[in-house]
Amino acid sequence: MGVIIFLLLVLLIAGIIVANIKIVPQAHAFVIERLGTYATTWGTGLHVKVPFVDRIARKVTMKEQIIDFPPQPVITKDNVTMQIDTVVYYQITDPKMYTYGVEQPIVALENLETTTLRNIIGDLELDKTLTSRDVINSQIRKTLDEATDEWGIRVNRVELKNIVPPAEIQESMEKQMKAERERRALVLSAEGQKQSAILVAEGEKQSTILRADAQKEAKIREAQGEAEAITLVQKAKADSIKLLNQSSPSNAVIQLQSLEAFKKAADGKATKIIIPSQIQGLAGLAEGIKETVTR
Repeated sequence: MGVIIFLLLVLLIAGIIVANIKIVPQAHAFVIERLGTYATTWGTGLHVKVPFVDRIARKVTMKEQIIDFPPQPVITKDNVTMQIDTVVYYQITDPKMYTYGVEQPIVALENLETTTLRNIIGDLELDKTLTSRDVINSQIRKTLDEATDEWGIRVNRVELKNIVPPAEIQESMEKQMKAERERRALVLSAEGQKQSAILVAEGEKQSTILRADAQKEAKIREAQGEAEAITLVQKAKADSIKLLNQSSPSNAVIQLQSLEAFKKAADGKATKIIIPSQIQGLAGLAEGIKETVTR
């Protein structure tokens, strides 16, 4: 009987010891209280707590976490009510402060985010709100991060998920966007026509220049041809005179050449020609020779 009781006590003690052996997973922490007072924070690994004295006050994850807050109404500076929902990325940096710093830290973070968002949007007009997401995100993150340091929370990032203005505002914005798109289309069309006209004018200009250059080149070539022809004629005349001088022609040959020149000068274009007496005699001699040959 005594052996059975001893075995039961051993089993009971072993069960109690095993029940008080705890393993803390990676990226987690356990906050331990001893007799109702904070004792320590367990990190990753194997731990044993004192039975009936220690207790795990809170199990905390050290990973980055995300809270998607539901849409909430906010009023802009120009009295436009819209719905905005946000996403907050946060991480617990101090498990002790997270456990004892504030009651229900996530609820406190949500309320703080709501009031901060309303304060920031209240200083902005509608158009500025729609185009200043990055500025709003930065301001909210900075305010939340400073306020949650005492809660052991670090706010890494805040994003405005959706900004939903009233239906009439949306309709007006759609009309404005449509008008803007039509205006841009007209501007692009006008620019296209302008460029087309410029290209046509440039083409005509280039064509005119090319035609003028071609006519100029043709006239230059024609003048060069005439100049070369005149040069060749003059050169031929000079050569003939040179040959004539070199051959020492007699007076009779010179007079015959003169007669030929007068003949060309007359050529039906002169009504009266005065011929020198020596050429007249030469002409009679030439006529006599011609008659003798014909007989």
